Amino acid sequence: MIELSQAAASEIRRLRSKQLRSNIFVRLAVKAGGCSGWFYDMSFDEAVKDDDRLIHSHGIQILIDSASLNYIKDLILDYSEDLMGGGFRFYNQRAIATCGCGNSFSID
Repeated sequence: MIELSQAAASEIRRLRSKQLRSNIFVRLAVKAGGCSGWFYDMSFDEAVKDDDRLIHSHGIQILIDSASLNYIKDLILDYSEDLMGGGFRFYNQRAIATCGCGNSFSID
């Protein structure tokens, strides 16, 4: 369903260690907006909702709501750093167009 690179998993662990809460999940969602129609939203969350699917990758627990599942099937999440700083990179094989920022996309 979702593949995390080792770099993405390491960065998520680093960010999670800075949270005041100990038992938290990564929440990945797709929301309407952005240049291409949809954008990715990542956050930390303690609550599992009824329509959430729990996915495990590299020891990271990821929550995805049922509405977002169709948009991120086979998503690859990576993390890299360059001269402008670090950031998560979303590689969505189902996207037919992406914005220059790489976070906004459209699907047929």
